[in-house]
Amino acid sequence: MIIIAGDIGGTKSNLALFAAEGDRLELLAEQSYESMNYSGLEEVVQEFLTTKAREVTGEPIIAGCFGVACPVVGDRCETPNLPWIISAQLIKETVGSEKVKLINDLEANGHGISMLASDELVTLQGGSAPPDGNAALISAGTGLGEAFLNRQGEKFKPFASEGGHADFAPRNQLEIKLLCYLLNRFEHVSYERVLSGPGLCNIYSFLRDSGYGKEPPWLTERLKQGDAGAAISMAALGEESDLCVKALDLFVSIYGAEAGNLALKVKALGGLYVGGGIAPKIINKLRDETFVRGFCDKGRLSSLMEAIPIRVILNPKTALLGAAYCATVV
Repeated sequence: MIIIAGDIGGTKSNLALFAAEGDRLELLAEQSYESMNYSGLEEVVQEFLTTKAREVTGEPIIAGCFGVACPVVGDRCETPNLPWIISAQLIKETVGSEKVKLINDLEANGHGISMLASDELVTLQGGSAPPDGNAALISAGTGLGEAFLNRQGEKFKPFASEGGHADFAPRNQLEIKLLCYLLNRFEHVSYERVLSGPGLCNIYSFLRDSGYGKEPPWLTERLKQGDAGAAISMAALGEESDLCVKALDLFVSIYGAEAGNLALKVKALGGLYVGGGIAPKIINKLRDETFVRGFCDKGRLSSLMEAIPIRVILNPKTALLGAAYCATVV
């Protein structure tokens, strides 16, 4: 059967058409769209169907599933990083099938993990816990997503959360200063205000404005030209700016700490998975133990944390594959 799948984020909306037969998925067409250029998801879907999809098949779409970066309640959701209100009914009408559903993007990611090959994962910590336990997923990108993964045989059944919007909890004097700085800018300071593309910019601005380093003129210009978060991380990885190095170091340390918080809450002995668009781009930094130290630094339970495997997802289509899988079981 022909199915449509989507991975819908604040920056990109990725759509794909698959031919599904049993557990096998054959990719027929895919396209990525700049989310902010569209008024809603149905407009993106309509453009995909009338351009890319029409080129590859004349068969009707039987089912579909869209993983969306927001809390999905019933058949409706409102995206926090986009001015969209998404209605499952409108998407059904656009696709031409009643077998279409919306799920959280971290649910889609969780389903997709079981479909990955070993070379699509990078291990940060091998761990020693039994491999058949439950797991957890944390994904920083335009926002911050978190999910609990319940082990069911060789697959995971993911349960979405909105843990990324929980209160940011500083661990030391520097992070307390960061929190105070952000409280002057935001009514509520969540982990997403720190652990995301915009969050890295917030950390950088805090360090710069608090006198922890100086911003060179060339960096000022680079930050104005496009994705400021990407510019900061690239300058850090290339050791072009001490200020950017400090910002990325603090970002990764807090990322590891919150990943550890999540792993503790769900006792993720089966592993902690790091998804999202940021991790693969800073993989060399994630490998330098900063993330793992933040993850394991949990006082009396540090030995438990050291037993939990930590793996980074490299395949950017994981959520798309997971959404496609969900479409086959609608």
